Amino acid sequence: MQRAFAAGLLIALACSVLGVFLVLRREAMLGHGLAHVTFGGVALGLLLGISPIWTALVVAVLASGLLLKLRETMGLHGDTAIGIVSSVGFALGVVIASASGRFSVELFSYLFGNILAISTGEVFSSVILAGVVIVTVALNYNDLVSITFDNELAKSSGIPVARLDLLVAVLSAVTVVLAMKVVGLLLVAALIVIPAATALQLAPNFRAAIFLSCAAGMASVAAGLVASYYLDLPASGSIVLVETVLFIAAWMGAKFFNSH
Repeated sequence: MQRAFAAGLLIALACSVLGVFLVLRREAMLGHGLAHVTFGGVALGLLLGISPIWTALVVAVLASGLLLKLRETMGLHGDTAIGIVSSVGFALGVVIASASGRFSVELFSYLFGNILAISTGEVFSSVILAGVVIVTVALNYNDLVSITFDNELAKSSGIPVARLDLLVAVLSAVTVVLAMKVVGLLLVAALIVIPAATALQLAPNFRAAIFLSCAAGMASVAAGLVASYYLDLPASGSIVLVETVLFIAAWMGAKFFNSH
């Protein structure tokens, strides 16, 4: 339980920070698409007997670069590129799992999450990767804010937009791999999108949105783990339901204050 709290809170922090950028850039479904690709990476790792986290990370990072290339070279819309790459990744995972005929139970745990069974090694991996995401965002904060609100103005100001787009895509891939242990690949988008959407209902400015998103994400993980422990509920489902309750409360609060 202590390992689950430590890893879960730190992962929630990384997801919540990046989620604000993705939601405002209207790329909220990027996490969902990369989660499907990550499924193929997990299956590949289990087949080769390598840590699924690291194979999933490599596959997800490569897929994030491929998504950008598809948009740039083929002129595809973002959602179309996500649909193609995510479908191929998920199909790869299904074929590998079916062909091997083993590790179905392990693959199931990655689909639905099982943070209460997280190992010490996975905690250290999560701490390192979450730290990389948070530090990278902090170091590039001003430029990331610029490309989030006005891409063309950022280009004319000399900001390396293409490099930062790639950076956001790679950070999204890392975050998806981190979050899969907490809520599973099928619900990973929730850990990235819902806290950010909750914060944006109430936040008066960008910094406040990041702070509120982190608070909502970490509170959801903590409350979800406690509910899971005492009520014998699945941790992933409990966390996402708590996030949903917070979002509804924030939406109702914003609506009430705006009407008075």
